[in-house]
Amino acid sequence: MRNLVIAVAAAAALAFPLVGGAQEGGNEADGWETRLDGGTDVNSVLHFRTMGDGVHASTAGRGGATFWQPNSMAKGNYTISASFTQTEASGHPNAYGLVFGGSDLSGANQRYSYFVIRQGGQFLIKKRMGDDTPTLVDWTPHSAINDLNDEGRSTNTLSVEVGSSQVRFLVNGTEVNSLPRSDVDTDGITGLRVTHLLDLHIGDLNLGM
Repeated sequence: MRNLVIAVAAAAALAFPLVGGAQEGGNEADGWETRLDGGTDVNSVLHFRTMGDGVHASTAGRGGATFWQPNSMAKGNYTISASFTQTEASGHPNAYGLVFGGSDLSGANQRYSYFVIRQGGQFLIKKRMGDDTPTLVDWTPHSAINDLNDEGRSTNTLSVEVGSSQVRFLVNGTEVNSLPRSDVDTDGITGLRVTHLLDLHIGDLNLGM
Protein backbone atom coordinates (compact mmCIF):
# COMPACT_ATOMS: atom_id res chain seq x y z
CA MET A 1 0.00 0.00 0.00
CA ARG A 2 2.79 2.42 0.90
CA ASN A 3 4.46 1.84 -2.49
CA LEU A 4 1.13 2.47 -4.22
CA VAL A 5 0.73 5.81 -2.43
CA ILE A 6 4.25 6.85 -3.45
CA ALA A 7 3.60 5.85 -7.05
CA VAL A 8 0.36 7.86 -7.18
CA ALA A 9 2.07 10.91 -5.69
CA ALA A 10 4.89 10.68 -8.24
CA ALA A 11 2.41 10.41 -11.10
CA ALA A 12 0.55 13.48 -9.85
CA ALA A 13 3.79 15.46 -9.70
CA LEU A 14 4.48 14.58 -13.33
CA ALA A 15 0.94 15.42 -14.40
CA PHE A 16 0.92 18.82 -12.72
CA PRO A 17 4.39 20.43 -13.01
CA LEU A 18 5.01 23.94 -11.76
CA VAL A 19 4.13 26.48 -14.42
CA GLY A 20 6.69 28.58 -16.24
CA GLY A 21 9.75 26.74 -14.93
CA ALA A 22 9.20 27.91 -11.35
CA GLN A 23 10.65 25.72 -8.63
CA GLU A 24 9.71 25.21 -5.02
CA GLY A 25 12.26 26.60 -2.65
CA GLY A 26 10.86 29.80 -1.17
CA ASN A 27 13.16 32.69 -0.38
CA GLU A 28 16.82 31.64 -0.39
CA ALA A 29 18.31 35.12 -0.88
CA ASP A 30 20.17 36.19 2.26
CA GLY A 31 19.12 39.59 3.57
CA TRP A 32 15.90 39.75 1.53
CA GLU A 33 12.33 39.69 2.82
CA THR A 34 9.37 38.38 0.82
CA ARG A 35 5.62 38.89 0.90
CA LEU A 36 3.10 37.18 -1.34
CA ASP A 37 -0.28 38.73 -2.07
CA GLY A 38 -3.13 37.08 -0.23
CA GLY A 39 -0.93 35.22 2.24
CA THR A 40 -0.06 32.43 -0.20
CA ASP A 41 2.53 29.91 1.02
CA VAL A 42 5.83 31.28 -0.27
CA ASN A 43 7.46 27.85 -0.45
CA SER A 44 4.85 26.45 -2.84
CA VAL A 45 4.83 29.14 -5.51
CA LEU A 46 8.16 30.94 -5.42
CA HIS A 47 11.89 30.43 -5.74
CA PHE A 48 13.88 33.59 -5.04
CA ARG A 49 17.68 33.40 -4.74
CA THR A 50 20.87 35.31 -5.33
CA MET A 51 22.54 34.61 -8.65
CA GLY A 52 25.73 36.24 -9.91
CA ASP A 53 25.64 39.93 -9.09
CA GLY A 54 21.86 39.99 -8.80
CA VAL A 55 18.82 37.94 -7.83
CA HIS A 56 16.61 35.48 -9.68
CA ALA A 57 12.87 35.02 -9.24
CA SER A 58 10.74 32.14 -10.49
CA THR A 59 7.04 32.27 -9.68
CA ALA A 60 4.11 29.90 -10.19
CA GLY A 61 0.49 29.91 -9.06
CA ARG A 62 -1.63 33.03 -8.66
CA GLY A 63 -0.75 36.36 -7.14
CA GLY A 64 2.34 38.55 -6.99
CA ALA A 65 5.29 38.96 -4.66
CA THR A 66 7.16 41.89 -3.17
CA PHE A 67 10.88 41.58 -2.32
CA TRP A 68 12.92 44.01 -0.24
CA GLN A 69 15.93 44.39 2.03
CA PRO A 70 14.99 46.03 5.35
CA ASN A 71 17.94 48.44 5.20
CA SER A 72 17.21 49.47 1.60
CA MET A 73 15.69 52.92 1.99
CA ALA A 74 15.43 56.08 -0.06
CA LYS A 75 14.10 59.52 0.79
CA GLY A 76 14.37 63.08 -0.44
CA ASN A 77 15.54 63.36 -4.04
CA TYR A 78 16.90 60.05 -5.36
CA THR A 79 17.06 57.58 -8.24
CA ILE A 80 16.55 53.82 -8.04
CA SER A 81 16.93 51.34 -10.89
CA ALA A 82 17.33 47.69 -11.84
CA SER A 83 17.72 45.62 -14.99
CA PHE A 84 15.14 42.87 -15.59
CA THR A 85 15.67 39.96 -17.98
CA GLN A 86 12.61 37.84 -18.67
CA THR A 87 14.09 34.49 -19.63
CA GLU A 88 11.02 32.89 -21.21
CA ALA A 89 7.57 33.87 -22.43
CA SER A 90 4.78 33.77 -19.86
CA GLY A 91 1.40 32.22 -20.61
CA HIS A 92 -0.10 35.70 -20.58
CA PRO A 93 1.31 39.17 -19.81
CA ASN A 94 2.56 39.36 -16.21
CA ALA A 95 4.21 42.30 -14.49
CA TYR A 96 7.55 43.05 -12.84
CA GLY A 97 9.40 46.15 -11.72
CA LEU A 98 10.30 48.49 -8.87
CA VAL A 99 8.79 49.21 -5.46
CA PHE A 100 9.50 52.44 -3.56
CA GLY A 101 8.10 54.59 -0.76
CA GLY A 102 7.37 51.46 1.26
CA SER A 103 6.36 51.09 4.89
CA ASP A 104 5.00 48.26 7.08
CA LEU A 105 5.65 45.82 4.22
CA SER A 106 5.14 42.80 6.48
CA GLY A 107 2.08 44.21 8.23
CA ALA A 108 -1.61 44.83 7.66
CA ASN A 109 -1.00 48.46 6.74
CA GLN A 110 1.57 47.81 4.02
CA ARG A 111 2.07 50.80 1.76
CA TYR A 112 4.22 51.44 -1.30
CA SER A 113 4.27 52.73 -4.86
CA TYR A 114 5.24 50.54 -7.79
CA PHE A 115 6.29 50.90 -11.41
CA VAL A 116 6.07 47.74 -13.51
CA ILE A 117 6.13 46.56 -17.10
CA ARG A 118 4.94 43.42 -18.88
CA GLN A 119 5.52 41.51 -22.10
CA GLY A 120 3.73 43.25 -24.95
CA GLY A 121 5.56 46.50 -24.18
CA GLN A 122 3.29 48.15 -21.59
CA PHE A 123 3.88 49.87 -18.24
CA LEU A 124 1.74 50.52 -15.15
CA ILE A 125 2.08 52.81 -12.11
CA LYS A 126 0.12 52.05 -8.94
CA LYS A 127 0.09 52.43 -5.17
CA ARG A 128 -0.74 49.91 -2.49
CA MET A 129 -2.44 51.03 0.72
CA GLY A 130 -3.34 47.99 2.78
CA ASP A 131 -5.67 45.94 0.58
CA ASP A 132 -6.31 48.83 -1.82
CA THR A 133 -4.23 49.28 -4.99
CA PRO A 134 -5.27 52.54 -6.67
CA THR A 135 -4.06 52.97 -10.24
CA LEU A 136 -2.12 56.14 -11.04
CA VAL A 137 -1.37 55.29 -14.69
CA ASP A 138 -3.17 52.33 -16.25
CA TRP A 139 -1.50 49.91 -18.64
CA THR A 140 0.03 52.00 -21.43
CA PRO A 141 2.14 50.89 -24.41
CA HIS A 142 5.50 52.57 -25.03
CA SER A 143 8.13 51.98 -27.70
CA ALA A 144 10.97 52.30 -25.16
CA ILE A 145 10.04 48.91 -23.66
CA ASN A 146 11.82 45.95 -25.26
CA ASP A 147 9.31 43.21 -26.00
CA LEU A 148 10.17 39.51 -26.13
CA ASN A 149 12.47 38.45 -28.97
CA ASP A 150 12.08 35.30 -31.07
CA GLU A 151 13.57 33.26 -28.23
CA GLY A 152 11.04 34.59 -25.72
CA ARG A 153 13.54 36.81 -23.89
CA SER A 154 13.72 40.52 -23.16
CA THR A 155 15.87 42.85 -21.06
CA ASN A 156 14.71 46.22 -19.75
CA THR A 157 16.18 48.67 -17.25
CA LEU A 158 13.61 50.47 -15.12
CA SER A 159 14.36 53.67 -13.21
CA VAL A 160 12.44 55.95 -10.88
CA GLU A 161 13.81 59.47 -10.46
CA VAL A 162 12.30 61.35 -7.52
CA GLY A 163 12.74 65.12 -7.70
CA SER A 164 11.55 67.94 -5.52
CA SER A 165 8.22 68.27 -7.32
CA GLN A 166 8.03 65.51 -9.97
CA VAL A 167 8.64 61.78 -10.16
CA ARG A 168 9.96 60.49 -13.50
CA PHE A 169 9.51 56.91 -14.67
CA LEU A 170 12.02 55.65 -17.22
CA VAL A 171 12.57 52.48 -19.24
CA ASN A 172 15.96 52.01 -20.89
CA GLY A 173 16.78 55.66 -20.23
CA THR A 174 13.60 57.04 -21.82
CA GLU A 175 10.93 58.77 -19.76
CA VAL A 176 7.62 56.99 -20.24
CA ASN A 177 5.65 59.10 -17.75
CA SER A 178 5.96 61.60 -14.90
CA LEU A 179 3.70 62.45 -11.97
CA PRO A 180 3.56 65.14 -9.30
CA ARG A 181 5.48 63.98 -6.25
CA SER A 182 2.40 64.69 -4.16
CA ASP A 183 0.55 61.88 -6.01
CA VAL A 184 3.12 59.20 -5.16
CA ASP A 185 4.49 57.70 -1.94
CA THR A 186 8.24 58.24 -2.27
CA ASP A 187 10.04 58.12 1.11
CA GLY A 188 10.62 54.64 2.48
CA ILE A 189 11.66 51.11 1.65
CA THR A 190 12.63 50.21 -1.92
CA GLY A 191 12.44 46.81 -3.56
CA LEU A 192 11.12 44.64 -6.35
CA ARG A 193 7.73 43.44 -7.55
CA VAL A 194 7.18 40.21 -9.53
CA THR A 195 3.82 38.65 -10.36
CA HIS A 196 3.06 35.02 -11.21
CA LEU A 197 4.18 32.72 -14.04
CA LEU A 198 7.51 34.49 -14.59
CA ASP A 199 11.19 33.60 -14.65
CA LEU A 200 13.34 36.71 -14.20
CA HIS A 201 16.96 37.59 -13.59
CA ILE A 202 17.33 40.98 -11.93
CA GLY A 203 20.70 42.72 -11.92
CA ASP A 204 22.38 46.14 -11.76
CA LEU A 205 20.48 46.73 -8.53
CA ASN A 206 20.52 50.35 -7.42
CA LEU A 207 17.87 50.49 -4.71
CA GLY A 208 19.48 52.85 -2.20
CA MET A 209 20.63 51.97 1.29
